[in-house]
Amino acid sequence: MSFDVEEESIHALLGPNGAGKTTLIRILTTQLTPTKGTAYIFGLDVRKNPQQARGMLGYVPQEVSLWTDLTGYENLLIYSKIYEIPKSERVKRIEEALDFMDLKDASRRLVKTYSGGMFRRLEIAAALMVRPKILILDEPTIGLDPIARNNVWERVISYKKEFGTTVLFATHYMDEADKYADMITIINKGKQVISGKPEDLKMIIGGDRVTLKVDNKEKVKAIIAENFGIDIIEENSDVLTFLVEKSQLVLPRILSALEAEKIEVKELRIREASLNDVFIKLMGKRIEEEEEGRMKELISERKMIRMGG
Repeated sequence: MSFDVEEESIHALLGPNGAGKTTLIRILTTQLTPTKGTAYIFGLDVRKNPQQARGMLGYVPQEVSLWTDLTGYENLLIYSKIYEIPKSERVKRIEEALDFMDLKDASRRLVKTYSGGMFRRLEIAAALMVRPKILILDEPTIGLDPIARNNVWERVISYKKEFGTTVLFATHYMDEADKYADMITIINKGKQVISGKPEDLKMIIGGDRVTLKVDNKEKVKAIIAENFGIDIIEENSDVLTFLVEKSQLVLPRILSALEAEKIEVKELRIREASLNDVFIKLMGKRIEEEEEGRMKELISERKMIRMGG
């Protein structure tokens, strides 16, 4: 695979279980040495200059990286020493990271009392103490409810905007990649499948999915094919489904043509093309089908550790 993450951008890695997302991240964070090829962090070869490369990045792994029987502040204090932050700067860095992750009020509580979202935000806070040029997140919102996921991303994006930090993250949440990523790279079995902007990737599908419920199905099929060059992809009794590029422009014309022929449209549904559709087209199944077992295991493990198990 070969791709670039632009400075100050947000880049998402998507792929099924075993695709190589975590392996790639571990190479970039110098935990694994590549057997061949090159990888650079802001121009530094991660094989030749691992220590310098590590000094430019913040990393949050999938695995739990906190001590639950310590407070949030104590966890960050330990990490500040691990990261060799000068003693004179530790308190400032800790307070700054807690503030960005909205955890100041909870910083003196034991971590095992934290919610899942707070737990994850503290892990990210630890990574932010090094003031990274690039923040690398492996499944940053795994197992969190939608509100907690939004809170995590609000904090990350706020930090990114203030410090111009680059963000690279792996996720199985398609909506997350679509909403927050400037660029997406899909990988499978250790190989790059495709890279592009979310809106460009969705063009692979061929447009938005339109479903019509009509009386004269055969006549509608003919009108749509002859006047607009659109093929029906699914049909069932009186329901037709087809794909339309720029549906907001084309669909009104289709409806006008049907009205002119006095054809009644009983029901109309439009669903915009999604990254899930792209994944299904490229991989043959939803990413959730691939990830379900592993995600349940990781989520269960995180819950157990937070409860002190």
